[in-house]
Amino acid sequence: MTSLRDLSSHVQDSVVAALTGLFSHGPTPLENTLDYPGDPGLLGPESVSWRVLGDASVFLGGIRALVVQSAHPEVVAGVENHSTYRSDPLGRLSRTSVYVTETTYGALPEVSAAVDVVRTAHRPVTGTSERGLPYSASRPEMAAWVHNVLTDSFLTAYRAFGPEEMSENDADQFVAEQTIIGELLGADPLPRTAQSLTEWIVEHPDRQNTNGQESAISFLRNPPLNPPIRVGYRILFNAALTTIPNPLRTQLDLVPPRRSEQLGATTINALRWALGASPSWHLALVRCDAAVPSGLFRQPLPPQASKRTTP
Repeated sequence: MTSLRDLSSHVQDSVVAALTGLFSHGPTPLENTLDYPGDPGLLGPESVSWRVLGDASVFLGGIRALVVQSAHPEVVAGVENHSTYRSDPLGRLSRTSVYVTETTYGALPEVSAAVDVVRTAHRPVTGTSERGLPYSASRPEMAAWVHNVLTDSFLTAYRAFGPEEMSENDADQFVAEQTIIGELLGADPLPRTAQSLTEWIVEHPDRQNTNGQESAISFLRNPPLNPPIRVGYRILFNAALTTIPNPLRTQLDLVPPRRSEQLGATTINALRWALGASPSWHLALVRCDAAVPSGLFRQPLPPQASKRTTP
């Protein structure tokens, strides 16, 4: 007879397998990170970023970032005209995940390689937006919009749905850490505190409704996902809307359904239970020979990492 513990483990493993499949359409992040023993990367084990981006709320933050980024006409034009997100949405999702993972948790050579990949991909992204303005993904102001919205979204999602309350000092520290990554991409300006970051986004003079925005939002509402995954995604999408400031929600014409926040919290808690904290965080701790918190990680390490943790 199947025990409750076995059933619980089976459910957890099923969730892990489903989500792993979503992010398996690109290169494997930190594949060779143990080749750099003792390298703390850009941020290190004591950073706030390792804690924030290692939590399940990061899934909701990623959705929120894509929604808010569409509010900038030139940025959304670059995505609509040059990205493969419609024909290969999971590939784009995987590549973005690899970039965030490697710049956050990677050893310094991995960080440098991840930034080089993005810089190379951005060079040909040029054109003219709907409102007749030229755009280039390599321009500091466009890179700043993408980077700053991503930082604000991960932070906001953690503060709304994370496992603990976050102090203003920690929130500001997270933003300061993320500016280090933004500087590597040439992004400018880069607000240095949580409040100034949110204000910069909400008060940004380039925000404007466009057909590209409406097209992107329509896709994000209903991406081509398998039915079981789609249900969970829609819950996270609606919960993400509850964290977007009213001026942006009005521009994006998005109203979260009733109980979206409660359903989102339940789903994030379930994901946190099933997945544990990010295995990339765990792997980075092993690379640095740093203490590994008990009970935080659930997914197994790759064999080469497991050998290093065996007495």
